[in-house]
Amino acid sequence: MSKIWLVIKREYLTRVKNKTFILSTFLTPLLFAGLIGIIVFITVKNTDKEKIAILDNSGVFTKATDSIKAVQLRLNPTVDSLNYDKSGYTALLVAPHQGINQSNNWRLYSKKSLPVSAVNAIEDRIRKGVENNMLMAQFHVNNENIDSIREQAHQLQLEEKRLGAGNNDRNGSSVVAYIVGYGASFLIYITLFIYGAMVMRGVMEEKTNRIAEVIISSVKPFDLMMGKIIGIGAVGLTQFFMWIILITVFSSIIGAFIPHDVMMQVNEVNKGVPGMQMSMQGSEAMMALGKISHELSSVNWLLITICFVFYFLFGYLFYAALFAAVGSSVNEDPQDAQSLMFPVTMPIILAIVIMINAITHPDSSLATWSSIIPFFSPIVMMARIPFGVPGTVPYWQLASSMILLILGFLGTTWLSAKIYRTGILLYGKKVTWKEMWKWAFRKS
Repeated sequence: MSKIWLVIKREYLTRVKNKTFILSTFLTPLLFAGLIGIIVFITVKNTDKEKIAILDNSGVFTKATDSIKAVQLRLNPTVDSLNYDKSGYTALLVAPHQGINQSNNWRLYSKKSLPVSAVNAIEDRIRKGVENNMLMAQFHVNNENIDSIREQAHQLQLEEKRLGAGNNDRNGSSVVAYIVGYGASFLIYITLFIYGAMVMRGVMEEKTNRIAEVIISSVKPFDLMMGKIIGIGAVGLTQFFMWIILITVFSSIIGAFIPHDVMMQVNEVNKGVPGMQMSMQGSEAMMALGKISHELSSVNWLLITICFVFYFLFGYLFYAALFAAVGSSVNEDPQDAQSLMFPVTMPIILAIVIMINAITHPDSSLATWSSIIPFFSPIVMMARIPFGVPGTVPYWQLASSMILLILGFLGTTWLSAKIYRTGILLYGKKVTWKEMWKWAFRKS
C-alpha cells in the first residue's frame, strides 16, 4: 500500500505543479466569466437599435412611443416611404388600406432584412392590438382594462410540485432539472475522455521511454497502475473543486455590482410579496431573473453534488483502468492506440447518445436500465437525478446503479491489471484485443 501511495503522490504532484494545470485551473473560470460578460455586453449594446415608424389610424397601436424587445416604435411620425430612412428609422410599418399599403395585411417596408426576433415581436404586437380592438368592440371594455387583465394572466406561472414518499412535497422545475442534468452529464462525459486519455498517455510515455522497466523493478505492475489511476483522478477532483471555489468567488464579485434595490426586488418576487409583481410589470428581465433564482433554489444541490462526485470518481476509475490497459499494450505507433481505444470509447459515446434521450424521458425503460449498467450509468444517471429522488429515480435504482458501478470498477481493475502486467513490458509487437483478452484470462 505504501508503494501505491508513493506512485499516487508522484503522479499528483507532478501534474498539479505543471504550469498547464495551474493556468487551465485559474483561467477557465475567467474565460467563462469573460464569455458571459461579452454576451451580456453585446446584448445590451444591441438593445433598442431598430427604430420603426408606424403609420396606423386603426387604433391597433395606441402609444405614441413604445418599445418591444430590440425595437423602438414611433406612431404616426411625419414620414413616408420616401424619407423614413433619412429621419433615422430602420423600417416603416403601414396598416392595411393606408398610404402606400392598400392590401388587407400589415406591411413592413425596409431596405434591409430585420432581425427575426424583431419581426416576430412586431407580429405579436399587431396581433395583440387587433385582439384588443375586437374585445373592445364586442364587450365594450377599454384598452387599459384589457392590458391589465392580460398582464395579470401573463404573470401566472405553473408551479411544479414533487410528490412522493420522502420527497417532502419539494418544489421543482423540469426546465432547471433538464439544464442541470444535461450539464452534469456532459461534464462527466468530457472528463472521462480527458482524464482517461491522460492516464493512457502517461502509461504510453513511461513505456516508450523505458521508465516503466526501472519502476517495475521496485513496484508491482498492479500497484503502478492503481497509483497512476488514483493520482490522476485526484488531479481531476482538485481541478473541479478549484473551479467551484473560483466560480463562487466570481459570482459574489459580480453580485456586488448589482444594485441593492434590484436584488431586493428579486427577493420580493421570490417570496411572492403581494403587489410586487404588479409594480414590476415593465421589467421582463427582472421577472425572469426572479423566476430563475427561485427555481434554482428548489434544486437539491446537496444530493446532486454528492452524486456528481460519486459518479465522476467511480466512472473515471471504471474507464481509467481500461485506458491504462490500452496504454500498456501500445508501442510508438499512435494508430495502434486509436484502434485499441475504439472499444473503450464507444460505450462513452453511446452513453451520451442515450443521455440525450433520457434527459427528455427520464423515466423511460431505456433511461432506467442504462442508468444502472456501469458502462452508461455515470452519464445517464446524472441526467435523471435532478428530476427527483425518489420521484423519478427510486432509491433502489440509485442504490443498484452505485453498487454495480463499484463492482464494475473492481472488475475492470482486475481485468486491466492482468493486461497491464504483460503489456507494460512488451515491446516491438503490435497487439490486438484478442491477445489482450488472452492475457486477461491467462492463469498465472
